[in-house]
Amino acid sequence: MSERLPINPVMLRWARKTGGFSLDDVVIKLKRKSITSETVASWEEGTTSPTYVQLEQLAYEIYKRPLALFFFPEPPEEKTPKESFRTLPQKEIDLLGPRLLYLVRQAKVMQENLRELFEGVNPAKKPVCFKIAISKSDSISNVAKKVREYLRTGLDKQYELTTNDKALKYWRNVLEKHGVFVFKDAFKDEECSGFCLYDDVFPVIYVNNSQPKIRQIFTLFHELAHLLFKTGGIDLRHDDFIPRLKGPNRRIEIFCNKFAGEFLVPTKDIKPFLQNQNIDDKLLAQLAKKYSVSREVILRKCLDLKYIKSSFYEAKVKEWEEKRLSRSRPESRGNYYNNKGVYLGLHYIEAAFRKYYQNAISKTQLADYLGVREKNVSTFEGYVLNRRGIT
Repeated sequence: MSERLPINPVMLRWARKTGGFSLDDVVIKLKRKSITSETVASWEEGTTSPTYVQLEQLAYEIYKRPLALFFFPEPPEEKTPKESFRTLPQKEIDLLGPRLLYLVRQAKVMQENLRELFEGVNPAKKPVCFKIAISKSDSISNVAKKVREYLRTGLDKQYELTTNDKALKYWRNVLEKHGVFVFKDAFKDEECSGFCLYDDVFPVIYVNNSQPKIRQIFTLFHELAHLLFKTGGIDLRHDDFIPRLKGPNRRIEIFCNKFAGEFLVPTKDIKPFLQNQNIDDKLLAQLAKKYSVSREVILRKCLDLKYIKSSFYEAKVKEWEEKRLSRSRPESRGNYYNNKGVYLGLHYIEAAFRKYYQNAISKTQLADYLGVREKNVSTFEGYVLNRRGIT
């Protein structure tokens, strides 16, 4: 009989629970007929232990944790999802899946990477989150106007963004130049469009790259509002949890949704296009294209301004959602290096390579920052930095 590994069973149980997995989930992912939920439970109780090969699979493929962690005497200190997303009800937090919980942990890793790459100082000359804060008395329109002026981005420039690709690339670049780093990934979760983690120096936004680009644009500004409140947040496609919120948390969630709509489609600007008009699909599509937003954002604006009734709004949203679901396709894999470049963004990638060419970090460290194998760094650089096609 092989010698048992000196694994701390507490760490096995902690990794599974913080990863959002049930015992049955682990069994399914291990894909071994000889392993049952009772087997996994016995590992966590310390009566038996996995083999080294099984531990590797648990660590790297399922829990996505460093293997050495399972030999620690106690779990490391980590912010809980509730601490990161204080405006989200516990019921919604309990529904967050393993993939999303992993991405939240990854976002925290990226914050630490930024801290190391920029030596603890945000490189932005005018970091928006440190210069603008939202108070209880601020109106949504005033905050949106103030942020636009601070970012120095007028509507004329927005009208020039003739495609959603160009619009997303433009807005991402604007935010990163103002101190908010934007990362993307395939969330594999239709319900979640993105999230943000607040930090006094390196606030970050994570966007679901599987969502349409117009939805990604809305998410950027929903999350920016959370950051201006100095808190983390999640942009969910459904908002039926908002009525269950109380006090400041409810106000923040309502504010974030309305801020994104007001920033991208200012009421003062769109009113002339809506007055004395028949609100139909053609007009909604035209205005959506003009502002590089979804038809639903325009429709919501029409409802808020009382140009349509709530029954019309709800019927249209339902109709569009049914069509979207019927057309939805799995995300194309595409080129690995291009995808990686899109996920990380040019600002982050250039910072990592700059450190490398300054001999401040090794090639191994550079590969760690980029999340690629050391032997593939040169190929990655050729695809990403030389093409600069990142959105």
